[in-house]
Amino acid sequence: MSAAAASPVLPNDAEPVDRSAFRDAMARLGAAVTIVTTDGPGGRTGFAATAVCSVTDDPPTLLVCINRASSAYQPVRWNGRVCVNVLGDEQAEVSRVFGGRTPADERFAAASWRSNASGTPELEGALVSIGCEIETVTEAGTHDVLFCRVVSIRSREDGGALIYFDRTYHRL
Repeated sequence: MSAAAASPVLPNDAEPVDRSAFRDAMARLGAAVTIVTTDGPGGRTGFAATAVCSVTDDPPTLLVCINRASSAYQPVRWNGRVCVNVLGDEQAEVSRVFGGRTPADERFAAASWRSNASGTPELEGALVSIGCEIETVTEAGTHDVLFCRVVSIRSREDGGALIYFDRTYHRL
């Protein structure tokens, strides 16, 4: 089957999907909770994110979405590198701090950090910390989609995952 045959054609008069209905639907899509951090000439900052996923293992690449209105946006873009810290089930409070409007210094004071090979902050005790260089950026609505080449990985062997589902944290 050709790609054209597999793609449905929507009529020009199709009603747009209601933003609230879309947000409610996405609340039902469980996701790992991450803290995305950066450091460098643009400054040290970070944000909580669930819009993170693998793209390919050849070369190892992650996709990270960031709102262009976020206080972390300019430092992330300026620095050109991030660390995706996948939270363990005991780290919900760290996510709450990074998910709000807390100043960056206070966010980092809420946990212990170390620098990885690319100089981005790794969360001590994260299930996995993945250091990345941003290779490609694509605009999509209010967000930028960052395609990030993996340059380092540090993981721990034990612990459960923290999942965000139905607008609350769950331990896995």
